[in-house]
Amino acid sequence: MGRVLSPERDLRFDGEDFRRIQALVYRHAGIALNDSKANMVYARLARRVRAHSLEDFGSYLSRLEGNSSDPEWEYFINALTTNLTAFFREAHHFDALAEHIGQHGDAQPYRVWCAAASTGEEPYSIAMTLLESRAAGSFEVLASDIDTHVLDTAALGVYPLERVSALPEAKLKRYFQRGTGDKSGLVRIKSELREAIRFCQINLIASNWPQIGLFHAIFCRNVMIYFDKPTQNRILTSLGRHLEPDGRLFLGHSENIQLQTDAFIPCGRTIYRMAGR
Repeated sequence: MGRVLSPERDLRFDGEDFRRIQALVYRHAGIALNDSKANMVYARLARRVRAHSLEDFGSYLSRLEGNSSDPEWEYFINALTTNLTAFFREAHHFDALAEHIGQHGDAQPYRVWCAAASTGEEPYSIAMTLLESRAAGSFEVLASDIDTHVLDTAALGVYPLERVSALPEAKLKRYFQRGTGDKSGLVRIKSELREAIRFCQINLIASNWPQIGLFHAIFCRNVMIYFDKPTQNRILTSLGRHLEPDGRLFLGHSENIQLQTDAFIPCGRTIYRMAGR
């Protein structure tokens, strides 16, 4: 890819810029961008280049490379993180979660980690499932993401009405408040559900994760597809360390790890448990 500049692209952006971006986002977030993503990268980062009144990507990247503590790193990573989610996406996983909860005693809280929380639809779906499955029991939900902007959205819990239109009316009444006036067309998660979830930033490729303990279920869905095989293996090993002996790992519909590792055994459709436990 040579120099890229057209009426639609007012900023200088060439193949070397893209290669630098590929290296930086891999080093800091583990994301492996293939060569077909050049247009997406330009579209997502151009606004950051303009925000600093720069005329080319090279100057922007030199700024990042020259200062590992620059606050701009957060915007850079956030811009290149894909966040596609929905309430009760891959619904069979929530049925399996409810079944697994039923096998758990009440001696300790049932703990779930949503490791790619995005804008919150998935952890809120988890919390709804827990509330409806353990009316008399306690539970904890940790929701994390590398993208701080989507975590802010998740914690706020405000969504356009069309994002919840497919949910049953009973769920809408129990868990959502409809906006009025200038908030018309929006809904907000009720405090009962918002307060059931702890949101925090976790970079899955970091060498040290926070002290988050063990979980009975970990949702890490549609994340592995953005990493190369060595990075996937490191993350899977780390996730295994945080699973209870009979814990469940939920992956995305296209993430089959059976040929990649023998550390996990399938126990459902893209659902796994640790081998030997």
